[in-house]
Amino acid sequence: MSRFRSLLILGGLLISTQTLRAQQPGKITISGYVRDQATGENLIGVAVMNPGSGQGTATNNYGFYSLTLPASADSVRLFVSYLGYEKGRFAVKSERSVTHDFRLRPLSAELAGVEVVGSREEKIAQTTRMGTINVPIAQIKTLPALFGETDVLKVLQLLPGVQSGGEGQSGLYVRGGSPDQNLILLDGTPVYNAAHLFGFFSVFNADALNNVELIKGGFPARYGGRLSSVLDISMKEGNMQEFHGEGAIGIVASKLTLEGPIKKDTASFIISARRTYIDLLARPLINLAMANEGIPYDERPTVGYFFHDLNGKLNWKVGRRDRLYLSAYTGYDKFYARYNDKEDDGSYYKERDGLGWGNLTSALRWNHVLNDQLFMNTHFTYSKYQFNVRIDQENKIASGSNPRTEKFALHYLSNIRDLSLKTDLDYVPNPDHYIRFGGQYILHSFRPGALQVKGAGADDINSGQQTLASEASLYAEDDYRVTDRLKVNGGLRVNSFLVDKTLYPSLEPRISGRFLLTENWALKAAYARTTQYIHLLTNSGIGLPTDLWVPATAKIKPQKAQQISVGAARTLRYHDEEYELSFESYYKPMQNLIEYKEGASFLGTTDNQWQDKVTSGRGWAYGAELFLQKKSGRTTGWIGYTLAWSNRKFAELNQGRLYPYKYDRRHDATLVVVHKFSPTFTLSGTWVYGTGNATTLSEGRFRLAPYEQYEEYGERNSYRMRAYHRLDLDLSKTKKKKWGEVVNSFSLYNAYSRRNPYYIYLSRDYDYRTGDTKAVYKQISLFPIIPSFSKSFKF
Repeated sequence: MSRFRSLLILGGLLISTQTLRAQQPGKITISGYVRDQATGENLIGVAVMNPGSGQGTATNNYGFYSLTLPASADSVRLFVSYLGYEKGRFAVKSERSVTHDFRLRPLSAELAGVEVVGSREEKIAQTTRMGTINVPIAQIKTLPALFGETDVLKVLQLLPGVQSGGEGQSGLYVRGGSPDQNLILLDGTPVYNAAHLFGFFSVFNADALNNVELIKGGFPARYGGRLSSVLDISMKEGNMQEFHGEGAIGIVASKLTLEGPIKKDTASFIISARRTYIDLLARPLINLAMANEGIPYDERPTVGYFFHDLNGKLNWKVGRRDRLYLSAYTGYDKFYARYNDKEDDGSYYKERDGLGWGNLTSALRWNHVLNDQLFMNTHFTYSKYQFNVRIDQENKIASGSNPRTEKFALHYLSNIRDLSLKTDLDYVPNPDHYIRFGGQYILHSFRPGALQVKGAGADDINSGQQTLASEASLYAEDDYRVTDRLKVNGGLRVNSFLVDKTLYPSLEPRISGRFLLTENWALKAAYARTTQYIHLLTNSGIGLPTDLWVPATAKIKPQKAQQISVGAARTLRYHDEEYELSFESYYKPMQNLIEYKEGASFLGTTDNQWQDKVTSGRGWAYGAELFLQKKSGRTTGWIGYTLAWSNRKFAELNQGRLYPYKYDRRHDATLVVVHKFSPTFTLSGTWVYGTGNATTLSEGRFRLAPYEQYEEYGERNSYRMRAYHRLDLDLSKTKKKKWGEVVNSFSLYNAYSRRNPYYIYLSRDYDYRTGDTKAVYKQISLFPIIPSFSKSFKF
């Protein structure tokens, strides 16, 4: 607790002394916000520079900037730059601190068409951060999409060091980590399951988003709770000037977003909804398949699936120094099957089966400018993820000597809920220091499994208890320019986790830095220690949501990792166009990872029984990443390459021997190209290549009884599937209308119809010539070439 007290004292000293610093003789501070002139939307990461001194800063996640400079009788000038916007200028002849808000005008359609809109201006060689990539929403929308549905997570999979779990999957496996090791934040609120349609789409509707940032290493101290990555996603705030809308109609889903002022320049709203209609489209095909099998119409089950999303946000400028935000997201997936069988004598059999999962997140945020150098954000959030299985059966026997009605029901529920209070402060005493500090408290509520069974001799069997856990953290960090060549971000994060009277404290130092060899060449290095107090139990390889979130306990320790990164970055110019080149290598040892024991699964898991079904082990991930990106011009995109290893070792798995992680991939290469023939005509394409996933194959079958057949498996993940590669294309045409614009897009997924492996199984082939059978492995491929069409619109 002494470390917590020390950090609190440090924070108090910073707050108490900031007023004196703000009024230092011979210094003035210029502060304010940078916003989009047309919408009033805050712009994140905008470069604010004083050309006279060469000093500058950047706006934070809420568009706020603060720059302290020497006072002068001459005019003090500021220049503001952000790709996709005209440059902003401000000059003041003053010896006092002033506030000034910039409103940047988007470039005209002719010019905006040749730049990546809304990309950070800060040069890659200048920043201290490593493994951090910001992907503009406008670029995400231009890339090819499966079934025409734009997907944020699938675009992130195209970055070096990131891969999917399988064909079409939207999961993220970052630098050898597992999905639960990614901290996914939507407006600062954690999202525990980011997948729709059994993993084929993500829950994020790109029309409602403002900023997407992925951090793979060199984590700043302000982020904690996960080992592998941070995905920080911000929603739009709502247009404060006029009412607008946009939407899209695709093959599997449609969406609509509306935004506008509640009171101009004071309050605004945004609401965005998306719903799939796969169940309606697939029903005739399912009926046709059952008809071909000879199933009578009145005996056919009704099978369906759908998902929906709803995002909403309110934004209120209470005053010059205060702003309130209220945001929420809800999304749900449901798979259902209904079966009815009626007899002439009045007997019948009914069955209702369902599988559902979904997220609910909400956040109340208060921004307050304490003074021109100190910005505070207080954040109260609630999040929930729930997974449930439901089976209801009713059988009525009307004839015979014993007429009766039999009922059976099985309901299974698993969820995790969080209540969180967090305060972050940004303090900028001068251009050489950018100090952040704050704290967070989270109350976790875990229900790994609640089972209710009725009927069949087991009436009212109820099981399921909640486990409460408290997580608290304090952090402080400083982005410090030591010299013109050397810049360092150093920080410390202190955590504690209390569950069932067991306390787990942790101390997490973080440091990263860059050394400029030249103005455009930099060497970089970073070190981060991380702790994760929650685990995800999963044994599904195809994205089914049979995942249980469980806490560290007295028996199951929290996950821990360290990551060391070294690399180099350079800004290149060729024919008056700019490129960014970066190289990073990393080493990440992990401890206290958990896996199901052989043969165990979530089925029948209730209360704390899960602790007896898992085993703990260690992991190692290391590799190197190369990334070349072009952000402006008619042709934009990137080339990425990853060379990586990811291994695991568990005493109770694979006979205690080291084995490759399921998603260990030696080589991974990506090419992304977006070319604008004109402001209204765009062609984009992505090509990916990856070493085949590691898998465990059955080596034979044996019988212990006439009807009991068992598989005999070889070493864990000792076989490699075929290499994976795929080409996707998208052609879009924008048409201007009096009321807005319409974009027609035609996409090809897997354009040359590569038969990529989805999974491999052991089968037996019969030779009709000899009458013999032989064991063979067969490959299942999921998607051939898939054309799709979508129509989006804005007004």
